[in-house]
Amino acid sequence: MIRTLLALDGALIRGALSLVLAAEEDISVVAELDRGDPLTSAVRAQRPDVAIVDLDLVDDGHADEADVAGQCPMLVLADRRRVHRLHRVLVPGRTVGILGCDVAPHRVVDGVRRLSRRESVIDAELVLAALTRESPLTSRETQILALTASGAPVVEVARTLGLAPGTVRNHLGRIARKAGARTRVEAVRVAREADWI
Repeated sequence: MIRTLLALDGALIRGALSLVLAAEEDISVVAELDRGDPLTSAVRAQRPDVAIVDLDLVDDGHADEADVAGQCPMLVLADRRRVHRLHRVLVPGRTVGILGCDVAPHRVVDGVRRLSRRESVIDAELVLAALTRESPLTSRETQILALTASGAPVVEVARTLGLAPGTVRNHLGRIARKAGARTRVEAVRVAREADWI
């Protein structure tokens, strides 16, 4: 039996994946977490064969992904818009699998089985995107985000760049989507972490 721990944000996704995994004869779910901070201690306590982890939870600063990956293989599910953060979980010498969070459930099941046998589970496009880490922002979007990051309100950004405030807001919306962010503040944080600004 492959003992599996789930650390995924979102009760619906976590619950659905738990049901899919539990329906398999050779897989059992031993723990479910919705935050990253108890991940390291849960892995120590439950001793799973594989941990399925949301990239955002190991990247929130609480979980020690190197420690988790050292104790059991870790299957990281990543949003394709946020792959620039994957380099943080690519730990040399550790068994880490990487799949997009939008893959079909059978790929996750297959990934759990393969990782339990210490075989690789890699979405090559995600890894390539994470390693190249090129900014998806245009030069204008970079200017707007840099000014926003410095604390300038929309009206000031518009005045500085000779744009209408509505145009700046439209750009900020596109920037947030490209960064996989929900807010401007989060987009600034993502962009700084990825060295886009």
